[in-house]
Amino acid sequence: MAVAPVSRAKPKVQAEKASIFLWEGTDRRGAKVKGETRAANINLVRADLRRQGVNPTKVKMKPKSLFGSGKKKITSADLSIFTRQLATMMGAGVPLVQAYDIVGRGHENPAMQDLILSIKQDIESGTAMALAMSKYPLYFDDLVCNLVAAGEQAGILDNLLDKIATYKEKTESIKGKIKKAMFYPAAVIVVAVIVTVVLLLFVIPQFKSLFSSFGADLPAFTLMVIGISEFLQAWWWAMFMGVGALLYSFSYTYKRSRAMRESIDRMSLKIPVIGPILNKAALARFARTLSTMFAAGVPLVEALQSVSGATGNIIYQDAVLKMREEVATGQSLQLAMRQRDLFPHMVIQMTAIGEESGALDAMLGKVADFYEEQVDNAVDSLSSLLEPMIMVVIGGLVGSLIVAMYLPIFKLASAV
Repeated sequence: MAVAPVSRAKPKVQAEKASIFLWEGTDRRGAKVKGETRAANINLVRADLRRQGVNPTKVKMKPKSLFGSGKKKITSADLSIFTRQLATMMGAGVPLVQAYDIVGRGHENPAMQDLILSIKQDIESGTAMALAMSKYPLYFDDLVCNLVAAGEQAGILDNLLDKIATYKEKTESIKGKIKKAMFYPAAVIVVAVIVTVVLLLFVIPQFKSLFSSFGADLPAFTLMVIGISEFLQAWWWAMFMGVGALLYSFSYTYKRSRAMRESIDRMSLKIPVIGPILNKAALARFARTLSTMFAAGVPLVEALQSVSGATGNIIYQDAVLKMREEVATGQSLQLAMRQRDLFPHMVIQMTAIGEESGALDAMLGKVADFYEEQVDNAVDSLSSLLEPMIMVVIGGLVGSLIVAMYLPIFKLASAV
């Protein structure tokens, strides 16, 4: 089943922006009820309440917080949870619009709630779900929109929503493991720097005043540490600003320079211990994404376009785009993969078997399962390896400073 990609045309600007209104009224039994509703204006709120059998007595716009909107940023975890909740609702037979209303009003993140209810309004006005979601490309990429479009066209939206939810949960799991693997080395560096700076700024000067009364030459190691302490006390503000400027420059350039991102992604794949984990994670995302899209009936050439952006690494992204060009000319996927140096022999062979047997989605799913488990085991092993290294690094730094400060005392004691 071929699925036409969803158009990313910019939506027309709505005449009125929806807001949140607080209301009070009485139901059919005369009991007092109250709540809040999202609508474009007060008249629409009153009309909606009357349709529900509520006689509105008071309707007003919800006041904005004095400290900002209070909305949290929409995260990929929010989108994953939303997709799973929507899939569960649809699988239970809840109508689409009602499912959006239930999930949207029950979401804890106000920003996510607004997003869901905005899509619900578009669907209520007759817009297809895939087109309504495509108006928000920051949150719903081509992969999700194409799968939803396939589900709507084939009448199996609940099944494809379940596939999307599973895909997002697997992807979030991989991202979490990568963050965990990268967090440990960063934590060691940060803790070591903080401990060292505190000792140099506050502890070493106390020893310096004590040594000035000795009237004896200090060891070279001690003099070096005292010199570093004096430099840090005099220029800590310049170093702080320099580090801040360096981090800002790096972040600014990284976001805008593809060459820099490509160089960093290429080097990250070659870092000892960390590199193999990043390679396996990229392979897992590649296999999981392609398996999900191919199982939904998305043509291979179109699927590879979305897969390229889901790998999480520019090196793999460029490789998949080149594979897409070769597949579009009639070349088999496994042969296109074989011409790249990124895919292990096992992945290529599983792909070849899947193409020959017509079960490419199932084979790629098994590849994804294998590499996801490999990433999980590698992260656990890395955590066990880094725990003693943290103690060694911090202990070595602190111990060196302590030895430097006590060397003059030992020298004085031996002279006495």
